[in-house]
Amino acid sequence: MTAPEAALTDYLRRECRAQSVEILEFSRLTGGAIQDNHALTVRMAGGTHPGEHRFVLRSDAPSRIAASLDRSQEFHVLKVAHEAGLTVPQPLWLCTDPAVLGRNFFIMQRAEGTSAPRTFLQGALDPGQTRALTRRLGEELALLHRVRPPHPDLKFLELPAGPPSLHRVRTYQHALQQIDDPHPVLDWALTWLADHAPTAHSPVLCHCDFRTGNYMVRDGQLSAVLDWEFAAWSDPYEDLGWLCCRSWRFGVREREVGGLGDKADLFAGYSAASGRPVDACAVEYWEIMGLVRWSVIALQQAQRHLSGEEPSLELALTGRMLPEMEFDLLDQIGHLTHDPQHRQPEAAS
Repeated sequence: MTAPEAALTDYLRRECRAQSVEILEFSRLTGGAIQDNHALTVRMAGGTHPGEHRFVLRSDAPSRIAASLDRSQEFHVLKVAHEAGLTVPQPLWLCTDPAVLGRNFFIMQRAEGTSAPRTFLQGALDPGQTRALTRRLGEELALLHRVRPPHPDLKFLELPAGPPSLHRVRTYQHALQQIDDPHPVLDWALTWLADHAPTAHSPVLCHCDFRTGNYMVRDGQLSAVLDWEFAAWSDPYEDLGWLCCRSWRFGVREREVGGLGDKADLFAGYSAASGRPVDACAVEYWEIMGLVRWSVIALQQAQRHLSGEEPSLELALTGRMLPEMEFDLLDQIGHLTHDPQHRQPEAAS
């Protein structure tokens, strides 16, 4: 038994008041560039959780993005989402004692299925499953957006200063100022976003990374929404726009909802669960915001590599994606500006 396994065994024995704990599996899962995820299978005798269980242990990776929540905060967001009825792994235990593993971690139930986009985007689902899953994603977001501030378990989340759209614009402008090279397309896009900011909606709890790759599918059905480390109070359209952003279609560009399905099904699911119609133009505004956001993140990732802070081929290649995103920005804003059949987002007064 390794030292981490021995420490986990002692921790679980105390936490679950078990007579004995046997670790059957403790292995790192693929994915999770910002956090480390380990499959944890245990057999416990007595206590609160007797029997064999399949868990996931989630902890900070060596490199952490400043904008992401820490594990204690993410645990509480996940707990709120689970209590709100979302399809998420049940969070079980949070450990903030560095003596156990040397870093904070939490343990949650392990969901079954796959989050690998190409596994279920390229022909694995029939048309009926695709439409049902797309609609279900809309229903999940509507359920999440019922959670509003203030919330006693989410006091660490700060409300945006002013309209969420303009708050995001200021955030990305500041981020670009920290990067030496000029990026006129991004500067221009941010000006467009500031000039066309739609009427703001009251802030709700947003996942802020709700996209293909961050939810799991099993037998054609949603089995879990993952990766809550960017959750924030924001405009509900931020989540809808991020899910539909061109960057997250994984080569299936004609399917506007994460390479999976059509907006009509997403919007129908959201409207049925929320009781409110979806403004398609506001969604497209936030799609453009998503392109800018991902462009800024790509530049920041590349800077981590170029500066020597974290030499990484993956980080370097992420920076090389910028020209494609800039093209998409020019194309999508141009379409909104010059297509007389397309109503632009209504600017806030």
